[in-house]
Amino acid sequence: MALTKDQKRSVVNDISALLEQSKLTVVARYTGTTVKEVQELRRNASESQTKLKVVKNRLVKQAAQSIDKYKETDLSLLNGQLLYAFNSVDEVAPAKVLADFAKQHQQIEFIGAITEDGVFISAADVQALANLPSKDQLRAQLVGTIAAPLSGFINVMSGNVRGVLNVLSARAEAIK
Repeated sequence: MALTKDQKRSVVNDISALLEQSKLTVVARYTGTTVKEVQELRRNASESQTKLKVVKNRLVKQAAQSIDKYKETDLSLLNGQLLYAFNSVDEVAPAKVLADFAKQHQQIEFIGAITEDGVFISAADVQALANLPSKDQLRAQLVGTIAAPLSGFINVMSGNVRGVLNVLSARAEAIK
């Protein structure tokens, strides 16, 4: 059933709001994916606060043109059956969700992504983002890197104390 003008206007407004709030909007082709698989993908996406939308490309282009920072964005690759993944919390989450799902469902194919600044990035760049560690993993690596010199220093100092204790213990044994 075709959408009325008011329904189309409402969809354009919704997409405009999602684009403005989203840190990264990933675009993927999903041709050949069953309804059950798309529902599974939606459940996986909701865990990372990612919203998935299947919308006519023309309406997405209209929504993008209504936002100043997206007026110069090249949206010429938006053709065919596309799935849009929006996330306003995490820059990498939409790419990760789709990449993880694509490991079991090869019909999911990245087209590109629209950044928060209105730049359209390539599918290869989106794949590179998907391969990055999560924010929590990066934070843990940073803490480990910062703590490494301190723990090394503590080990050196405890080694000196251990050496002195060994010498004193040997002397005490010798006296007995």
